[in-house]
Amino acid sequence: MTVIKLTGLRKGMNWRKVMWGCLDIKLLSIMYFTLLYSYISSVVSSPIYSSSCRLQGQFHLNEMHKAGDVVLGGIFRIHFFSVFPDLSFTSEPPHPTCHGFDVVGFRMAETMAFAIDEINRNSNLLPNVTLGYSLYDNCFKLGIGFRAGLSAASGQEDQFILDDTCAGTPPVIGIVGDSSSTHSIAISSVLGLYRVPMVSHFATCSCLSDRQKFPSFFRTIPSDAFQVQAMIQIMKRFGWSWAGLLVSDDDYGLHAARSFQSDLAQSGGGCLAYLEVLPWGNDRDELRRIVDEMKKSTARVVIVFAHESYMINLMEEVVRQNVTDLQWMASESWTAATALQTPDLMPYLAGTLGIAIRRGEIPGFREFLLQIRPDLHHNNSYGNNIFWEFTFRCKFTPPPAGWVEAEGTLCTGQEILADVETELFDVSNLRPAYNVYKAVYALAYALDDMLQCEPGRGPFSGHTCGNLQRLEPWQLVFYLEKVNFTTTFGDQVSFDENGDALAIYDVMNWLWLPDGRTKVQNVGEVKRSALKGEEFIIDEDKIFWNFESKKPPRSVCSESCPPGTRMARKKGEPVCCFDCIPCSEGEISNETDAMECTSCPEDFWSSPQRDHCVPKKTEFLSYHEPLGIGLTAASLLGTCMCAVVLGIFIYHRSTPIVRANNSELSFQLLLSLKLCFLCSLLFIGRPRLWTCQLRHAVFGISFVLCVSCILVKTMVVLAVFKASKPGGGASLKWFGVLQQRGTVIVLTSIQAAVCTAWIVSASPTPHKNTQYYNDKIVYECAVGSTVGFAVLLGYIGSLASLSFLIAFISRNLPDSFNEAKLITFSMLIFCAVWVAFVPAYISSPGKYADAVEVFAILASSFGLLVALFGPKCYIILLRPERNTKKAIMSREIQAQ
Repeated sequence: MTVIKLTGLRKGMNWRKVMWGCLDIKLLSIMYFTLLYSYISSVVSSPIYSSSCRLQGQFHLNEMHKAGDVVLGGIFRIHFFSVFPDLSFTSEPPHPTCHGFDVVGFRMAETMAFAIDEINRNSNLLPNVTLGYSLYDNCFKLGIGFRAGLSAASGQEDQFILDDTCAGTPPVIGIVGDSSSTHSIAISSVLGLYRVPMVSHFATCSCLSDRQKFPSFFRTIPSDAFQVQAMIQIMKRFGWSWAGLLVSDDDYGLHAARSFQSDLAQSGGGCLAYLEVLPWGNDRDELRRIVDEMKKSTARVVIVFAHESYMINLMEEVVRQNVTDLQWMASESWTAATALQTPDLMPYLAGTLGIAIRRGEIPGFREFLLQIRPDLHHNNSYGNNIFWEFTFRCKFTPPPAGWVEAEGTLCTGQEILADVETELFDVSNLRPAYNVYKAVYALAYALDDMLQCEPGRGPFSGHTCGNLQRLEPWQLVFYLEKVNFTTTFGDQVSFDENGDALAIYDVMNWLWLPDGRTKVQNVGEVKRSALKGEEFIIDEDKIFWNFESKKPPRSVCSESCPPGTRMARKKGEPVCCFDCIPCSEGEISNETDAMECTSCPEDFWSSPQRDHCVPKKTEFLSYHEPLGIGLTAASLLGTCMCAVVLGIFIYHRSTPIVRANNSELSFQLLLSLKLCFLCSLLFIGRPRLWTCQLRHAVFGISFVLCVSCILVKTMVVLAVFKASKPGGGASLKWFGVLQQRGTVIVLTSIQAAVCTAWIVSASPTPHKNTQYYNDKIVYECAVGSTVGFAVLLGYIGSLASLSFLIAFISRNLPDSFNEAKLITFSMLIFCAVWVAFVPAYISSPGKYADAVEVFAILASSFGLLVALFGPKCYIILLRPERNTKKAIMSREIQAQ
């Protein structure tokens, strides 16, 4: 058989010009097809003015034909195995022989015959047009399937008489098949050149979606690209991130492996522990190596994209090595394989989850099968005869040599099919056969749409329509791309821009019943629609798990990292294999990127488990903690003491002890000490803007007022002593009451000016300090200007030092009018406290700095209060006899 390809081939060119080589144009090239069984067909050109084309060879191998106005081709696997003859290269080789009858493949061929018969009886679809068929057996071999496809396209006529226009209907307008992706790639690569539509029912390789390479290929089964996505969905559903992948050594398996690796990596659904290619034949060494790899791996899920023949060889080795506790996942090519559902294999394969072709029902199909009859004349129904011999274990005449002698039975053709049990009649679970049914109807609807075209309103050049008299395959491809119908079972059939059908699969589970029987049950479905997108539904309660736990197995390379840790990949291992490293302090595990830890926001810190961020603890000198309570109590105590002393002095204001050394200054000093005690309260509690601004200002002014009073008191003592000397009376005019008041006001005003300038230029503000502790926020008052703070303290210190110096000089003056000793002692305490304050304040963090300052305020205030007013209160309250002018004067005399 030959096919002649002409130059200038393009869409719209006449079919007979292309396939038969109309000799009105010049023949430019001859094409040779090399088959796998080494059969070579040659092209013999006719004389340039010949009026006929002749086939150069015939191919007869288990085909079935039925005449019709329009013929559809079909290629199915009716036998499992084939035997090729030896090639002597001295004569034309005989045809190969096939053996190993495949009942399921034969049922698919009969499905096509039934669909065509049903269409012919349907007055609404293709009225007045009779469909015929030419069905071929591919014997599961590429070479035979390729030859069958070309034979269908070339037709069965030995010689074709050409007319003037080279017009006419092609031998077949479309082909249903092949079931193998590899076969479909080879056949469609050639038929696609002539735009002959090919609708496969079982070829799933995603590579066939390439419209550039396969422009006329369609299929009623979803692409492997969707099947791979369905597999990944199942893995995600059960948490299987670590799996092994086995694929067949053909286009189907190798493209599935490439797609699976790519999609799995993109989805982040897991990793492959190993990827192995199953050998073509029963290679024991290679199979042993693969099974050893499966045993060594920690992956408990094994995904297999391969035909059942590969699985049979693999499972023999699995049984031999007794590899159990594996969860198998099956591609659609072996999900429903009954050859694997045997008592020997079910202990290993029970619980298998698989992707299956959508199940369908074909009303009336069983009755049609029961009407199968053999062709006793061996004309057009070789397949029926083979089925008959297989079913009834007989041979038609003439029988093979030795058959009769071996007491073999001869077929009569009168045997009753209803009396035998055969898988052919089990039409309750039609899957690939249902796809064949849809493929035939897709071609029929496309042809019907084309024939209903109104002349002058057609889609082709010049608004022309296609017709049976000048039908060309590319015209049918145009309508096939737009076909859209619904089967009697309720399934919608249409093709996308790549020729792929609407994606829908059933999820199957192999159930091992207690009585030893096997049941493949539907546990879910996965589909994709334009409106709802991808849908995945599965009933986990129905699934049979072949494990002691009766639960899904765990299949991970590394367990998920617990909260508070991050993943650290193991060198040289897939991304699913990792160690878990605890996150650092202040970090938590990242929900979006498990490889990284996320730092908590500034005001938050990681929980002890480091799984979430919690607000940082806030720290400040609080009224509610023991330290704050103690300092507050001391402050209030000091304030109360000042009030009590002030009350005593007011009550005894007329006594000599009070009136001595300017009682007005004593009252001012008590008031300033009261302010000193109260200003310490501004350092306790949560810092706020107003407290930060007031605390140092009030503190500075209060202490300057206090020290100013002491300084004036000391200076008055010294002036009075000098005035008591001969000629020293002039010194007192500088220390009258007004001068004393003015001095205190001026000295205090200087401090007030310093505080005002400080607040205006660089005001203290509340500050969240995170430098001391990582997990705590220290609320403090930022001084704003260190210079301002230093000037404030320095001014207080200078006045205190001056007071101490003058008091120290005056310490030995007569007691009758001398407080110098008390002032000296009080100033000594004051200066000691504040000299110690500076290093303690600088080295104390957070709230302890405030506590140190409050302590210094209280200590110095208590020192002044006790040292200056303690002895006087003692005399006033406990020794009133000494609170007289005479007693004071006697002390003076005693002192002299």
